[in-house]
Amino acid sequence: MNRILPAFAAFALLAAPAAFAAEQATADRAPPPKAPSAMTPTEIKAYNVGLAETHPYYIKCRKTLEIGSLVKKVRTCYTNEKWKQVIANSSQNARDTTEAFVSGAGSSSN
Repeated sequence: MNRILPAFAAFALLAAPAAFAAEQATADRAPPPKAPSAMTPTEIKAYNVGLAETHPYYIKCRKTLEIGSLVKKVRTCYTNEKWKQVIANSSQNARDTTEAFVSGAGSSSN
């Protein structure tokens, strides 16, 4: 036990500058210059170079089928930060809709 603690402390001191430098490099990154959905896949790939997948400005794209079509897909791209907002808004809308149906169902008069 007495040997492990100094070794752990030394490792932590050596690893801290590298982690700090990596964090600084990604913290200095500016948001995308234009809307991610307007960027080409090549531009997105070039922008994401050096960013961790968990970074707020990392761009992720999702493809969804267009309603009414068996083949056509729509590509939607946002930063992680924007995806978080989109998911939160969708969840809140679903909760509001469910609450409206539940509260409205008991007040019908037949």
